[in-house]
Amino acid sequence: MRPRQPQAHPAARPPRRDALLALAALALAQGGCAQFYYGDRAAPGQRAGVDLLAASYAGADALLAQATLDPAQPVLVATVVNVDRLDESARLGRVLAEQLAARLVQRGQRVSEPRLRQALAMRPGQGELLLSRQAREVSQAQAAQAVLVGTYAVSAYHVYVSLKLVDGASGAVRAAHDYALPLDAELRSLLAAQ
Repeated sequence: MRPRQPQAHPAARPPRRDALLALAALALAQGGCAQFYYGDRAAPGQRAGVDLLAASYAGADALLAQATLDPAQPVLVATVVNVDRLDESARLGRVLAEQLAARLVQRGQRVSEPRLRQALAMRPGQGELLLSRQAREVSQAQAAQAVLVGTYAVSAYHVYVSLKLVDGASGAVRAAHDYALPLDAELRSLLAAQ
């Protein structure tokens, strides 16, 4: 049997060791607060980033919750455009439109893919641009029950997205959904790319 070693009283530990432990604990705790205090300037490993796909899917789900659509009739999805320049869109608007269309299909809706139609304003690298006031003409020409249109606006800290599901026959807005995305480096890159 080994003799038992006497243990030092906690107060007898060197103060330097306690100071290092406290400093390490503080450093770990501060990392979680960086995003709160510094927002987009937090170190990349300290911020979660924008889940653009989840936001797009939630937007499509919100529209479908407000309007009853016939799964046998097509829906058109236009490129989401800059609210200040309605005839232009960045890569962000095209990505949003693709994600919204994908979610509609996942939810059982028939989505008509617009391909070089005269009714839609086609711009190289811009996608199919369609404003809600044009939605009635285009949807009737394509026999679509509705057209999903949208705009985005960029502020210093957010990108605000507004979506509308416009009735194909009457041009009336059947559903609408707005949301804001924190403006981070990923969104800036999508906005910079035309």
